Amino acid sequence: MAESTDNFPQATVEPKRRGRISVIWIVPVFAAVVAIGIAIQRVLSEGPTITIVFTVAEGIEAGKTFVKYKDVNIGQVTEVRLSPDYSKVEVTAKIDKSAAGLMVEDAKFWVVEPRVTLSGISGLGTLLSGNYIGFEVGKSDKQQRQFTGIEVPPIITRDQPGRQFVLKTENLGSLGIGSPIYYRRLQAGQVIAYDLASDGREIEVKVFVNAPYDRYVNPSTRFWNASGFDVSVGAGGLEVRTESLVALLAGGIAFDTPSFAAKAEPAAADTSFVLYGDKTTALKQPESAAARYVFYFNESLRGLSVGAPITLLGLPAGEVTDVGLDVDPTTLRVRGRVEVASFPERLVARLNAKQAAMGKAVVQNVEQRHAFFQRQVEQRGLRAQLRSGSLVTGQLFVALDYFPDAPKAKIDWSRDPVELPVVPSEVADLEQKVNGILAKLDKLPYEAIGTDVTKVLASLDQTLKTADKTVNRIDAEVTSGLKTTIDELRRTIVSVDGVLKSTDATLVGKDAPAQQELRDALQEITRAARSLRILTDFLELHPEALLRGKTEENP
Repeated sequence: MAESTDNFPQATVEPKRRGRISVIWIVPVFAAVVAIGIAIQRVLSEGPTITIVFTVAEGIEAGKTFVKYKDVNIGQVTEVRLSPDYSKVEVTAKIDKSAAGLMVEDAKFWVVEPRVTLSGISGLGTLLSGNYIGFEVGKSDKQQRQFTGIEVPPIITRDQPGRQFVLKTENLGSLGIGSPIYYRRLQAGQVIAYDLASDGREIEVKVFVNAPYDRYVNPSTRFWNASGFDVSVGAGGLEVRTESLVALLAGGIAFDTPSFAAKAEPAAADTSFVLYGDKTTALKQPESAAARYVFYFNESLRGLSVGAPITLLGLPAGEVTDVGLDVDPTTLRVRGRVEVASFPERLVARLNAKQAAMGKAVVQNVEQRHAFFQRQVEQRGLRAQLRSGSLVTGQLFVALDYFPDAPKAKIDWSRDPVELPVVPSEVADLEQKVNGILAKLDKLPYEAIGTDVTKVLASLDQTLKTADKTVNRIDAEVTSGLKTTIDELRRTIVSVDGVLKSTDATLVGKDAPAQQELRDALQEITRAARSLRILTDFLELHPEALLRGKTEENP
């Protein structure tokens, strides 16, 4: 048994042999690698997907509406849907890889569509191509994918040359976004925004001045509201000014640098300026040496307002700063109180070169100025008087003039403000005279005068009717008799002329004196007939001459 088992064959262990990969698997593996590569390439080549929230997305359609920057397509809308609360519209857009770096947190999006405003017309190209989403790049470096669209397109783009400034005013007036800004009647910019200041007392208006006009804005530049008509009624009369038709309709702002301002470098961006109400106030020259005075008038101050001019011999010397009432402490009578600011430098500027230096010295020295003014009042009779600047508007102004016959007066320089003497105005005297005339006219018995005039007219009418009848009767009787006499005289002249012709042959040479006498007689008859015809023609034109006689004619 042992030998028999040894003869059996023995099993051996062999290692497992590796199998070969079939060639058929190469194709799907290669296809998978290509697909993965394409997917990676697509992911790497595609830009970001952003979401823009609009209040209304009119004309925005998925697959059709583009996102444009500088009229270049940088993306396309892929989906338009309502927000979860149904109050907004969420627009999803795919942005090109080349514009991915522009999607920062302060970027702006808006719907571009046709807009007609007072400041202009925009978006006309969308009438054919359809609405699209406009884009403006921001300044931030932080990437963002969620944005809120703005309702109104920005007026100024980031790359537009120029500078932005802030104007502060108490009243916005008719200004609005897009209102033009003018520099010497040339459009130089526009209003880009406005908002109430943090303290609630002022309105901050943001304006943008285009290059190269922005270099004319310096710290001394003045801005004023040039909207609509600038109508001012003052002692100088009625003035109507407007910057342009656009400013009249849409409002506008103008700016300029006063001639008296020193030259300065252009103002920095975002510099704040005051927005004045009108050009006159904005360009008014500040006075370094202003003196305050007060006048007390015992007459009506109607027509005198703050800002009315003060004149010296017709030249501007100051302006009214306050108009009110006061009670005279001695008589307890209510009187008008007018405070004024005098600007002596304006008068000094009108002196010649030789006197200008002396005038400046008097203005700068208080004691000399008081002494000079005192002499004018006490010795020459300088007084203040209310005068009418315009009969149409009724505006008054204060005139300083010389009245040698005025009562003596002195100035108390210790009072503040100093009181100056006055004289009654000519307007009050004129009113008193007019009122006196009207009072006398009012006392006239108009009813009695009217009754008497009616009686006189009735009597005159009756007299004229009687005279008319008399003239008609005389014309009928006398004129017919005169015509008969003239006809008989004509027949007599014809008969005499025939006799002369028949006897002419016998008389010639034999009895010449008789023939001459006969011809003289005929001439007398002819003159008498002419005078009679003249009388007849005169009576036909003036039949009343038979009653009144012939009136003497003026040469």
